[in-house]
Amino acid sequence: MNTGNARPSPTHGGWRPQAGFAAILLGIAALLALDLATDRALRSVSRAHLVVEGLAALSALGAAAWVLTTLRRQRHEVQRLRGDLAHSRAEADRWRGEASEFLKGLSHAIDHQFDRWDLSPAEREVALLLLKGFSTRDIAELRSTREATVRQQAQGIYRKADLEGRAELSAFFLEDLLAPAQPE
Repeated sequence: MNTGNARPSPTHGGWRPQAGFAAILLGIAALLALDLATDRALRSVSRAHLVVEGLAALSALGAAAWVLTTLRRQRHEVQRLRGDLAHSRAEADRWRGEASEFLKGLSHAIDHQFDRWDLSPAEREVALLLLKGFSTRDIAELRSTREATVRQQAQGIYRKADLEGRAELSAFFLEDLLAPAQPE
């Protein structure tokens, strides 16, 4: 979908530079073929000139065919990727629906543990982003702060929680979730 001055996206049916390039190449090939035909009819040029123009026309035609083939392949790949994305989104929605009650409980349990560790609001936010797998650089960008600040906050979290680092923070919450199910 286009907004403002953004260029149309080839994946949404907008202008594709490859198609324009192929059209130009086809036009060049047609003009060369027309010139070749008139030169031959008038017999005003040498055979070498006719051969060079013929090769130029064939080269332009071949390049246009290659560009169009590549464009067609890309279009099929985009369609396949869209299907894969739709499938992945549906799978994620299904999983979230099935696990929503568990996720609410886990979210509440994590929040309760953060209270026990006496984390500040900034530390809580950093801890959640660490649990989600964001890097310190990503967290700094998301929070509009310096990476050094995020590292200091992460160290404060680990110290308050008496943990060695990110892996132990994740393991603290995930260890029991990943245990094998007990037979009923």
